[in-house]
Amino acid sequence: MGPRSWKNYLHPSDIRLWSAERENGVFRILQNPGPQKKYAFVGVRSCDLTAIGVQDRVLLGDRYQDPIYAARRDGVFIVAVQCTHSVSTCFCSSMRTGPHAEIGYDLALTELIDANGHRFLVEVGTEAGFELLMEVEHHEASDEDLRLARASVERAAAMQTRYMDTTNIRDLLYSNLDHPRWDDVAARCLACTNCTLVCPTCFCTTIEDTTDISGNQAERWRRLDSCFTMDFSYIHGGSVRTSHKSRYRQWMTHKLASWLDQFGTSGCVGCGRCITWCPVGIDITEEAAAIRETAKDANT
Repeated sequence: MGPRSWKNYLHPSDIRLWSAERENGVFRILQNPGPQKKYAFVGVRSCDLTAIGVQDRVLLGDRYQDPIYAARRDGVFIVAVQCTHSVSTCFCSSMRTGPHAEIGYDLALTELIDANGHRFLVEVGTEAGFELLMEVEHHEASDEDLRLARASVERAAAMQTRYMDTTNIRDLLYSNLDHPRWDDVAARCLACTNCTLVCPTCFCTTIEDTTDISGNQAERWRRLDSCFTMDFSYIHGGSVRTSHKSRYRQWMTHKLASWLDQFGTSGCVGCGRCITWCPVGIDITEEAAAIRETAKDANT
């Protein structure tokens, strides 16, 4: 799982909102045109498919919609790939977000390799997917093909060694905001923002205005932001979360607890990117398990 996800196309890290030019002493606002082409995403894993659904809920499904996301999301054609192999940082099985993609795709492919050769089993998810399938040579899958595909995905799930116990995790984190484990992780965390940048569901942004040296050109940009930066929680008088401890606690508690209150779903899809791309190896599943274990001991 690479550091980039489909968020890079649907909710890009940098996008110009508008520009302005001074003409005869008056500024003229130039609106940016919308996307000039539709997207087709090929090779979407189940965890990322779930992440797209989470972003849909956040950026489309609330009272206020993000028009930039809506324009880019409109008409996206998705070819999913069922996972037949897991790596050491995957934990989608315990999050019930994979490795088998259930919904949200137009077509889903499962790679099959056996004595009969190399081929793909295709599952149709939408009418658009069916229409495309009719344009290429194909034949009906056999019972053996279906068995092999199912066994391949089940093997990928069995390969996963990391596990996130989500039982009452919202209440667990809310009741342990002063747990000593937060100090432990803060001693290692660099507040580098890697985890939020690679996460396929993190959506926070900031606004930056720029002008050229002449003062005749100005631009407004929207850029991805991170709750790990000092300025993220800045209000009049200073930042609310000045320590690495408070910032990591905010991120993890939002992902696994308050996201449920806001959007009715978890903010974590078990892709493992935050573990893979953390330069000091902080593991969100390990941190959640450590808090659960000591909280259990305290109650016995």
